[in-house]
Amino acid sequence: MSRIILEARDIRYRYPRGMEAIRGISFHIRRGEKIAVVGPNGAGKSTLLLLFNGMIRPDAGMMLFDNEPFGYDKASLRTLRKRVGFVLQNPDRQIIAPTVFQDVAFGPVNLGYSERDVKHAVEGALRYVGLEGFERRPPHQLSGGEKKRVAIAGVLAMDPDVLIIDEPTSGLDPSGSEDIMELLDELNTQGKTIIISTHDIELAYPWADRAILLLEGKILQEDVPDVAFGRPECVRKAHLSMPTLLELYFELQKRGFSMPERKPRTVLDMLNVIDRAFQNRLCYTEPGSITVFNVDSEGFDSFGCWLKEHPDLPVGAMGTRAKQLARDHQIHMDFTYGVIDKCILKALLGENSAIVTTGSMVMRVSERVAAFGKENGLFIGVSFFDAGTGE
Repeated sequence: MSRIILEARDIRYRYPRGMEAIRGISFHIRRGEKIAVVGPNGAGKSTLLLLFNGMIRPDAGMMLFDNEPFGYDKASLRTLRKRVGFVLQNPDRQIIAPTVFQDVAFGPVNLGYSERDVKHAVEGALRYVGLEGFERRPPHQLSGGEKKRVAIAGVLAMDPDVLIIDEPTSGLDPSGSEDIMELLDELNTQGKTIIISTHDIELAYPWADRAILLLEGKILQEDVPDVAFGRPECVRKAHLSMPTLLELYFELQKRGFSMPERKPRTVLDMLNVIDRAFQNRLCYTEPGSITVFNVDSEGFDSFGCWLKEHPDLPVGAMGTRAKQLARDHQIHMDFTYGVIDKCILKALLGENSAIVTTGSMVMRVSERVAAFGKENGLFIGVSFFDAGTGE
């Protein structure tokens, strides 16, 4: 089991001449986890996140990073904020420089990086968030989603261990929200610990490894999402709604259907539950297969030609660089979020599909498909495109 990277021990915080915003909270976060802090407006979510990297100091209790108590002197905070990056809800409050390059370079410059290392850090961060070539753009000319990515790049340029994002999808349309959440998934596969705050329970439910349900500065529930959001009385008390998939699961259960113990987190999971409840066969034909192309390898032109030879093949793209490369090569993308599950659904209908993804996500495809197949006694083939053979 991975070690604890952030810990809170009975922390309390009261704003000057205001109410107590955090009222005796204790919990820990392990390295590599995806954590969602969920609650209604005024629950204390943003305040709690500010405590995570020393932007504010608790009135009582203790915050620890890697089992060491936070130091609040200038040098200690400088070190902490390099390792625990924070992205504000409103990127306009975080973006301060006249160009994208200067803004993303702000952290590395203040950490004393050499000019060469600053350039390398900025270019790498912008490439990662899909903004390569935006270096000279004025931030005020960017869309809301692009500004959010600049803010994330500014934190990534310092290569933190933990990335904290307050309301990551605030102000974004559904497509922009999906892109940001997948970017966070991609960062997590690179080993980053990700913590978000949100009042959107539908967003948090399928994404998080663990959820912390917050109300009036206290933890109502802390567990895996299907447990944290699976108690109607807690969810109602927090002025939230139960995730739709969980609600449907419990309604089927109330009607006497035999339900699996593992609750659905995705549409694929829910269809699996329904098929079992109604004793349907999961797959009525020979399952289709999934072809995966790694954009970090050579041969994208060969892959593009192969796709033209299979014009009706559904294509999904996972990862910021993969989506950008697909757009650059004018490849139509049928799926840009929940890609693996959507390709599995195609396979259950006997249809083949393809996934364009980054190297860090390739194993995730194999593991998810293999786990689904093992659970359901099916074999769905996953092959990797070879530019040398063109297949």
